[in-house]
Amino acid sequence: MLTTLSLITLRPGNIRWGLAQMGTAQRPLQKVPGLRFQKLLGSGAGGFGALPNLSRYGLMAVWESEAAAAAFFATHSLWQEYQRRAQETWTAQLAPLKSHGLWDGTNPFEYPTEAPAADGPVAVLTRASIHWLKAPRFWRYVAPTSATVAHAPGVRAAIGLGELPVVRQATFSLWESAQAMQDYAYRSEKHKEVIRLTRQEKWYSEEMFARFRVLSSEGTLEGRNPLAGLV
Repeated sequence: MLTTLSLITLRPGNIRWGLAQMGTAQRPLQKVPGLRFQKLLGSGAGGFGALPNLSRYGLMAVWESEAAAAAFFATHSLWQEYQRRAQETWTAQLAPLKSHGLWDGTNPFEYPTEAPAADGPVAVLTRASIHWLKAPRFWRYVAPTSATVAHAPGVRAAIGLGELPVVRQATFSLWESAQAMQDYAYRSEKHKEVIRLTRQEKWYSEEMFARFRVLSSEGTLEGRNPLAGLV
């Protein structure tokens, strides 16, 4: 099995089309051979804002095999249309190292993988369904803290993603190493305060944390391959 994350930045003039795909792309994605789990995601303005960036989207997918993933990215009409309308695309192949929690009632990343390399780049996904009444407190504390991730030592890229604005949110980040990620998680006072408030105030009805080994990094994000020279 294989997990992939793709980030698509659309060319000007494609905003309405991209927004429409959040609904209309679901049926063709559900019919893709070998696609076990998928989420088409919007992104936040300025990287982590509550308002959407209507030009950038993400596709998180879990595949039955590398061959199934390769066939989709090489031949599927939906992906080819995204490519045609895109200013740039970037895709990472990922192998789960650790995951806990649920995403729509399941843990899609709970499958066996080969033993991880001793070191190398890692990706982190945090995702939550936020109680409507708790959303103002969430955004007051989490959005500024999430934005600091992009400037942490060892971060190659970080972005806010979501299934629905405001209440179904995720953060995806790429780190040069697991050590760099752990240094941020355990030394950032803002990050530790958000974790404490999350537990204390019960902001989420569902949440998930997943850490991945990065197997490959292809394409560009904001004009560059964020993991160039590392994978």
